[in-house]
Amino acid sequence: MNGFIRYILLTTLNVEFIMGYLGNAFTVLVNIMQWVKRRKISFIDQIFTTLAISRIGLLLSLIESLFVSEWYSDIILTRRRVRQISISWAVTNHFSIWLATCLSIFYFLKISNFSNSIFLHLKCRVKKVVSVTLLASLLLLFLDILVINTRIDVLIDGIQANMFYSAISSNYTQVSRLVLLTNTMLTLIPFTVSLTMFLLLIFSLWRHLKNMQRNAEGSRDVSTTAHIKALQMVVTFLLLYTVFFLSLLMQVFNTEFQQKNSVTLLFWTTELAFPSGHSYVLILGNAKLRQAFLSMVWWLRCRLNGAEPSGS
Repeated sequence: MNGFIRYILLTTLNVEFIMGYLGNAFTVLVNIMQWVKRRKISFIDQIFTTLAISRIGLLLSLIESLFVSEWYSDIILTRRRVRQISISWAVTNHFSIWLATCLSIFYFLKISNFSNSIFLHLKCRVKKVVSVTLLASLLLLFLDILVINTRIDVLIDGIQANMFYSAISSNYTQVSRLVLLTNTMLTLIPFTVSLTMFLLLIFSLWRHLKNMQRNAEGSRDVSTTAHIKALQMVVTFLLLYTVFFLSLLMQVFNTEFQQKNSVTLLFWTTELAFPSGHSYVLILGNAKLRQAFLSMVWWLRCRLNGAEPSGS
């Protein structure tokens, strides 16, 4: 029974990785093609593209970490290799979270409607606000890498002193827990920012609907639709990231972390669901990407049915 569950989880992992990779690669391809065709790219498309690239890197980093910890725990890794694996995961995860947070800020500033002077000032400078937010997050990334490097050196030096050789086993449990815990704590900041944007969007929508009722207007207009779409995008990100966050925490505190059991694979499966599933949420939530995706699905369907795409 345990072998069957493990097989199901491994199959799910493979499907999640393939689907996540294809979804993010599709976003990058569509936006680059539009960029080449029109000789320009909008700011929101820049965010989508860089976010998709970071998600591809995160998926590759997660799969690499999974292989090392689950299937190659008996090989010997050098200090440099351990540092590369840890930092690559930290960097890709950082940009994956913060770019999604910048997307939430973008939606909030573009769609919400408040009369506050500070809000209006920021609303007129959306691109600058998002860019400054991303640049400021690099300070946290620098701190994260600094902590990881320092703790890795301390942990490995301690292991070498006890084991009398200059390399360590790739099941580096303490190092893995350190990286997971550090990143999990630091990414609470962008999560809090996105949650704040979500609550402010709800408040903005409530005020908008209240004004419409007062003016005896219809219950649905362009602004209401935009609010609802933005809320759907942000709340989906929050839900998926909550699952991702809880999965990281469970890995940190899992007493069976070194064992190749189904529980550990379940954590990896839920972890991969975030960068994989969120890519399709973004595709379906963006008109241009959604149209390109539906056109591709229609073309593939025609090819599989042996018909020409131009047919009726």
